Amino acid sequence: MAYVPGAALLAALVVGCSAGTGTDGSAADSRPGGPTTSPAAPAGKYRTLPDPCRSVTHSTLKDLLPGVAELPEDQQENAYAGTASLTYDTDRRVGCTWKSEAPDSSRSLSLDFERVVSYDTSVSDDDRADEVYGKKEAAAHLPSSAPDAPSDSSSPSGSAPSDGKTDEGTGGKSGDGSTEAAEDLQPRVLDDLGDAAFLDDLLIQAGSAAQHRTVSVVFRTSNVIVTVQYTEQPALSTEIPDSKELQEKAQALARKLVDKFGE
Repeated sequence: MAYVPGAALLAALVVGCSAGTGTDGSAADSRPGGPTTSPAAPAGKYRTLPDPCRSVTHSTLKDLLPGVAELPEDQQENAYAGTASLTYDTDRRVGCTWKSEAPDSSRSLSLDFERVVSYDTSVSDDDRADEVYGKKEAAAHLPSSAPDAPSDSSSPSGSAPSDGKTDEGTGGKSGDGSTEAAEDLQPRVLDDLGDAAFLDDLLIQAGSAAQHRTVSVVFRTSNVIVTVQYTEQPALSTEIPDSKELQEKAQALARKLVDKFGE
């Protein structure tokens, strides 16, 4: 029998055990379906929301609510201050409303700021906000922008809303009657406002009351969705609110809000 020194025998045993352990461990680590750790989806840009009642300047409110300028000074301040919406979590949703009465019409403006948070670590706040925005756009039932799209008045998508809303009269008193002008003022997607945006325009008449028009501009910026609603109701039932004016002013305010969120 060959003589092996004790130190050499111990070294051989250690090398052999180490080699066996490394081979078995590598096989376990490379086994398909083993546990893996994926990085969490990124959080949204916004962690809080601004005060909507302080998000519109007095000069803008004066333009949007002409009747306020006719009030006594102390009443003007109250009118410009707006009324905050009832909310239980100001980091998630806030809103504000303003109203004015003038001899020829009444107008109202409302803002809604919603901060979307994803509780799924595999879905980012921005992606979840995009889903919420998409549902709002789908609910608006915007007209198709496809050329020569067939219309079927018997189908739900081709019929006018039945709850008092009308799709006639878009353009109001400033319309020139041309098809092109009417199409320019139709509810539509807005390509250059925030990350995604659309405009809706509804003319509503309830019973014998005067018609009132509400223009809504909804846009998403990162994980926040903003809704601007601007409404006019003329004093006379024969008057139709002007689409062009309301749309231009609502869009102008929305663009200022995009800039404010970008600050």
